Amino acid sequence: MDGNGAEAALDSFTRQMGRLPAALRKSMTYDRGSKMACHPELARRLKIDIWFCDPHAPWQRGSNENTNGLLRQFMPKGTDLNDASQTWLNDIANLMNNRPRKTLGWRTPAEAMADEIAAFKSTVALDV
Repeated sequence: MDGNGAEAALDSFTRQMGRLPAALRKSMTYDRGSKMACHPELARRLKIDIWFCDPHAPWQRGSNENTNGLLRQFMPKGTDLNDASQTWLNDIANLMNNRPRKTLGWRTPAEAMADEIAAFKSTVALDV
């Protein structure tokens, strides 16, 4: 992200989620942090529904909380990401996306996403 505020989150979510086929980005669930202050614009740009967890209810974001715990293996709480290179962050993302998860039947997130995209592509007409 270029910055750490709501506008930076808006631009980053728009850019990253915009890469997905529309059929695979119908909704998003987020916490009540200030970074989502621009959520109406994000919903408009991506044509998605945005849901917010109840305050003090981390169980409503189980997968996110689990992922945060896994990320702490690489970046302990308080790590200054201003010092992090994009290469290092990409390496961590690659490791995380290729780590099998029980919730995915021991497939990796990369495998699960590839399966979803393949299933989507098999249901749409071919581009000419």
